[in-house]
Amino acid sequence: MNHLPEDMENALTGSQSSHASLRNIHSINPTQLMARIESYEGREKKGISDVRRTFCLFVTFDLLFVTLLWIIELNVNGGIENTLEKEVMQYDYYSSYFDIFLLAVFRFKVLILAYAVCRLRHWWAIALTTAVTSAFLLAKVILSKLFSQGAFGYVLPIISFILAWIETWFLDFKVLPQEAEEENRLLIVQDASERAALIPGGLSDGQFYSPPESEAEPQQDTASYMLG
Repeated sequence: MNHLPEDMENALTGSQSSHASLRNIHSINPTQLMARIESYEGREKKGISDVRRTFCLFVTFDLLFVTLLWIIELNVNGGIENTLEKEVMQYDYYSSYFDIFLLAVFRFKVLILAYAVCRLRHWWAIALTTAVTSAFLLAKVILSKLFSQGAFGYVLPIISFILAWIETWFLDFKVLPQEAEEENRLLIVQDASERAALIPGGLSDGQFYSPPESEAEPQQDTASYMLG
């Protein structure tokens, strides 16, 4: 008679835990929630995230850097006009660097279209450009005669290969995971805001405060009933 039945104890424990969880829900500050939601929505309204913008800048750097190296190569090998006519108008796969420049243009157009204009959240576009770049450069290095033309025969293929794989790493390990994490945070904050909005009469902790004796009253009433 001095001990309550187990089902009665479980009921009291569940009641206490529900009171605690209810107080936790009501303790949410709606002002902070709205501020977070507005900050996330502001990022969405910008159209492109900061990390994606950095990726697009690096893709642009890839094109400009390869173009600069190619122009230097044209100027070193007998003047820009003469060498440009030889490499473009009289294109030769085995000795020309023009195709490496076109490969950089290909990467730039595909990646900017996919990740800046269309804002894709998948890796298939970067996988395509990296696979095409790697296969073309490997074939050109094996079949062509670039190594007999001086330092640029080594520099341009190696730089193009490295830049393509850096772009792949940056998108796959930085851009896509960070954007997915920000989206999950936004969903969590919105869900918490919706649950807080369903609570009537404000969100003050004092309105939902239960004195300690109020939780002990069910135990006293039950004990009196069992003794009676």
